[in-house]
Amino acid sequence: MDKNIEELLEEIWTMQEEGEVSYSELQKRTKVSPSGEFLQEMARNRLIRWETEKIELTERGEDLAKEIIRRHRLAELLLSTLFEVSEEDVESQACEFEHILSPSVTDSVCTFLSHPSHCPHGKVIPSGQCCSVLKTELEPLVKPLTNLQLGEKGKIVFIAPKHHDRLNKLSALGIIPGSIVKMHQRNPSFVIEIGETTIAIDYPIASSIYVKKI
Repeated sequence: MDKNIEELLEEIWTMQEEGEVSYSELQKRTKVSPSGEFLQEMARNRLIRWETEKIELTERGEDLAKEIIRRHRLAELLLSTLFEVSEEDVESQACEFEHILSPSVTDSVCTFLSHPSHCPHGKVIPSGQCCSVLKTELEPLVKPLTNLQLGEKGKIVFIAPKHHDRLNKLSALGIIPGSIVKMHQRNPSFVIEIGETTIAIDYPIASSIYVKKI
C-alpha cells in the first residue's frame, strides 16, 4: 500500500479516537500533500466515506488502520523501553518502523513485550491475534542470551547494556551484532564460545545480549 495512504489511515484513526474527523482539520494535521487526491483514491477503494467535510473509516479501512496503528505503537514502546530512544526521536523512528514490520514480526515484537495494552504516550495499542487467543507459543524473533541452553547457538542481534561503557569492552571481546555464539556453560557463570574463543560473563551482561537462535 502507498505510504501516503497508510499515513492518512493512521491520522484518521487517531482523530477518530478523539472524536469526529473533519477534512479541514485533517489537512492541518497531516504531512501528506496533496491530501485531497489521496483521500479521493481512498474513497474509490472503499477505505473511507467522505461527505464534503466529514470523513469516516469504512470497515475495511478500520482493519487496515488498526494494523498500522498497532505496528506504530508497538515500535514506539520497543524503541523507548529497550533501546532508550529519546522522546523527541521515538515518534519519527516509529513512523519508519511501521511501514516495514511484517505481520509475523509485529506479533513477535508484541509477544516479546508481553502483549502491552498502551504505548508510551498512554494510547491504546490495538490487540492482535497473538493477544486475543492468550497464548504464548509464538517465539519472539530475538531473546536474551540467557535463554540459550547448553550447546545451542545464536546470532547476536543487538546489545542493550544498562551501562553503555560496557559496549566497548564487549566489542573488544568480539561480542558484537552479527557474531555467532554457542552456550558452553550456564553455571556458576555463563560461558560462551565465539569462534575459537571462550568467554565467561555474568548474568547482567548476558541478559543484555539479545540473540536469534540458529
